[in-house]
Amino acid sequence: MTSKILIAALLSSAICMPVASVHAQEEAVLTAVPQQLTAWVENYNPHNATTVLPTVQDFMYEPLVVFNALKGGEANYRLATAFSYSDDGLELTFTMREGLTWSDGKPLTAKDVAYTFNLLKANPALDLRAAWPGLESVEAVDDGHVVFKYKQVDAGLIHQIVQTYVVPEHVWSAVADPITFTNPNPVGSGPLTEIRRFTPQEYIQCRNPNYWDAAELEVDCMRMPQVSNIDQVLTMASNGELDWFGSFIPDIERTYLAGDPDHRGYWFPAGSPVFFSLNMGSEDPGLKEAFNDVDFRRAFSMAMDRQAMVDIAGYGYPTANEYASGLGQAYDVWNNVEAEAEYGKFAQFNIDEAKALLASAGYVDTNGDGFVETPSGAAIAFDIIVPNGWTDWVNTVQLAVEGLAEIGINASMATPESPAWTDALISGNYKAAINSVTTGINPHFFLDLSLHSRNIGQNRFASSRYSNPDLDAALDAFNATTDDAAQKEAMQKILALIAADMPLVNVFNNPLWYEYNTTRFTGFFNADNPGARPVVYAGVPERLLHLLALSPVK
Repeated sequence: MTSKILIAALLSSAICMPVASVHAQEEAVLTAVPQQLTAWVENYNPHNATTVLPTVQDFMYEPLVVFNALKGGEANYRLATAFSYSDDGLELTFTMREGLTWSDGKPLTAKDVAYTFNLLKANPALDLRAAWPGLESVEAVDDGHVVFKYKQVDAGLIHQIVQTYVVPEHVWSAVADPITFTNPNPVGSGPLTEIRRFTPQEYIQCRNPNYWDAAELEVDCMRMPQVSNIDQVLTMASNGELDWFGSFIPDIERTYLAGDPDHRGYWFPAGSPVFFSLNMGSEDPGLKEAFNDVDFRRAFSMAMDRQAMVDIAGYGYPTANEYASGLGQAYDVWNNVEAEAEYGKFAQFNIDEAKALLASAGYVDTNGDGFVETPSGAAIAFDIIVPNGWTDWVNTVQLAVEGLAEIGINASMATPESPAWTDALISGNYKAAINSVTTGINPHFFLDLSLHSRNIGQNRFASSRYSNPDLDAALDAFNATTDDAAQKEAMQKILALIAADMPLVNVFNNPLWYEYNTTRFTGFFNADNPGARPVVYAGVPERLLHLLALSPVK
């Protein structure tokens, strides 16, 4: 039996064979839960934002560079080995790693990088990081160098560029519709490109036979079982079936660690802001009037019992976010103290003040049903969407609905599957939602992602569909300079504008959910080994560094 046949046989039997048995036959298969949903959908398009499998980016398609947020943005070079700016800051050049190949053995060069970005220019729906609004052109000057020409100096654009995943021109140039393309026979650049098994209940992703950094990769395959809720995660984790996952687990010390304290661990570094977004682009007359009224948004905010959300829904793991700007404690060094003094009361739980504000703004119950109408008399009724099975968020929304009912706002909860939730947030086909946004080295990263109008329709973070030219200009000004004092000044203006208008209703900051089991693998990042942000779910490129740090127990 050849080695490939042996591996295929081992993997095909993994679904009915205990993980320990697979390990006993020396196949280093790591079991992970990077996402919770009711069924996997076979989509390997790294530029799809809704149904793409969660291990396509970073593991199947490798970034040019990974900037390590826990180490001040330290550059870890992957497909590229260097980058440099022109003297005027308007050209960014990447030097590509020599000898790179795609998983099918064909050369991977700067021309593939240029092709990818120009593909996104021709198909803006694929430009998930909204890189092109800041670019004039992308050109490969030779096989080893690609030049990005900027429209203006933008110190943050490189982060959008390196999180845009390069695809092979020799494959994608033959694709008729790259937007709907599911990439059924993926040719990738990352450590794990080979799909050895796929069903809606499980898929297994294995080694790239031509991976440039194969010497550092000790995990042969990742196995992703389908799980739809936290109860299933906890059952599997308690049975020792999971190696690497990231889930909210109630009372984690008792329900998870106590079962095997020698091997089980968790680490919850500070993470994403969690907020309610009200769809300001809604075509419903009552919702359009209410959601675009800052007094309504402020009353909504004051109906949020943030500490109850942290203590009850989050078991005390998150941190309440009572900043009118949504800044959060992790970035307090940037805080606009004056803006918070003026507007901070609107981020405090206060039912009586919320009622009074609605009444003074003209929101009254005109028909006696117990719920207010808009100043013009239009009805207000909406669902708040939250992904099915995300228990902590579901409980948070329930608390929000209760608070809103107390002040006379007619809200309810709906629980679509996470891909449908994501699609609704991007398309704007929803009324209200709970959402979160990826963080970066400084607060500009998440504020820009969620509130700059260029991102509307490009990602789920800009779900409020808020557009403010003054805020856009302030966000742009932050990246128009590399001077620390000038950036600090720009951030003060950004935070003042956000605090005054409250386009999002921030409630708490999630930790980065991360749990692990060292029975089969070692090298997991933790508080004693803080190599990088440790999560396995998509949106955090450092997970690639984490994968490469893992070793099977001998």
